[in-house]
Amino acid sequence: MNSQSDSLTTAKSVYTSPRVLPLLVLGFSSGLPLALTGGTLQAWATVENVALQSIGFLTLIGTAYTLKFLWAPLVDRYAPPFLGRRRSWVFCTQLLLALGIASMGFFNPGNGLLILAALAVMVAFMSATQDIAFDAYSTDVLRKEERAAGAALKVLGYRLAMIVSGGLALILADQWLGWQGMYFLMGGLMAVCAVATVLAPEPEVVVAPPRSLRHAVVEPLAEFFSRQGAVTLLMLIVLYKLGDAFAGALSTTFLLRGAGFSVSEVGTINKVFGLAATIVGALAGGALMARLGLYRSLLLFGVLQAVSNLGYWALAVMPPNVVLMGLVVAGENLCGGLGTAAFVALLMALCRQQFSATQFALLSALSAVGRTYLAGPFTPPLVESLGWPVFFLLTVLIAVPGLVLLWWRRHEIRALDQDSIG
Repeated sequence: MNSQSDSLTTAKSVYTSPRVLPLLVLGFSSGLPLALTGGTLQAWATVENVALQSIGFLTLIGTAYTLKFLWAPLVDRYAPPFLGRRRSWVFCTQLLLALGIASMGFFNPGNGLLILAALAVMVAFMSATQDIAFDAYSTDVLRKEERAAGAALKVLGYRLAMIVSGGLALILADQWLGWQGMYFLMGGLMAVCAVATVLAPEPEVVVAPPRSLRHAVVEPLAEFFSRQGAVTLLMLIVLYKLGDAFAGALSTTFLLRGAGFSVSEVGTINKVFGLAATIVGALAGGALMARLGLYRSLLLFGVLQAVSNLGYWALAVMPPNVVLMGLVVAGENLCGGLGTAAFVALLMALCRQQFSATQFALLSALSAVGRTYLAGPFTPPLVESLGWPVFFLLTVLIAVPGLVLLWWRRHEIRALDQDSIG
């Protein structure tokens, strides 16, 4: 009993740490723009009868997330003269994001798709810049024993934002505010998140920025590629969530157009079942990672997120069933949240604090390659040629190479785990 009580007390204290707890709100801020320039914008375009191929190419808006390592050295080298090296960047980008998201509400994809897409590209760029600074901040501020809990709260905040800007946004747009009013509200939420940035603490160990921009560009890459197995670790980062990316690329369009659910049904299920599964998944992920270690967590959660894609296959072959959709959405959020929490912990373990902005940006940008350049453009032709049921079966197979590569590099992953613990 005493050991269980001590374990619960330790878990509670690490989750309420002043270094860990703010990551919940900052993770929310990080996740809010993605759906608004992705799935929610996709739903709006679907309702406005935009062609499927045009909807597919809207996923290219996320290119900034893939290329953010190009300007990450600027974030490492320079910073506004307030709130510290990392938080100042987060704060500035949050205010610009609030303005950009609200501005999207002035247009309509039915007759102004081009200008709306251009605004979404700007929002994605500022969001990617916020991610550079936030990921560096969380890597710097957490103690080693807080990484699992910090990664879990980051994912929880991120997934909550996806529910708010995804499922809840659809309900608000469909029944209450309209699409344009909903975007105004989301811009306001982003502005509120900036308060948490002001209140968050500085890292206990403050590392000086690189001496020059040249050092900020060259040294992070030289250090990373000097490690054994660096190239295969980069391949693992690209492949680990690739099956998940394909399954989610047009998931909103599938639920609306392929499975035949209404906008309100999709929004309600995403909000209720998705929210519950997200909370359980993130908190359970932090606890399980502390017990299983990084490698075993990545393997177990990777298998679960691949298998969860079979739920979409079931929706594709069966008549519309709201209960089944709820179970599928809950399973996807639970398994996807577990996999993402372990994946974020892996990225943090791979970074060195003096180069955290550039290294984390490079690694997280690579993780977006599959979603942006493979899943987005190739999902529409695959769906049109194979049909939804066969496509979702294919996404399970797409996840296998990442799991095989994870097993192949298990010794390097276990070494990272040992280093992050001790």
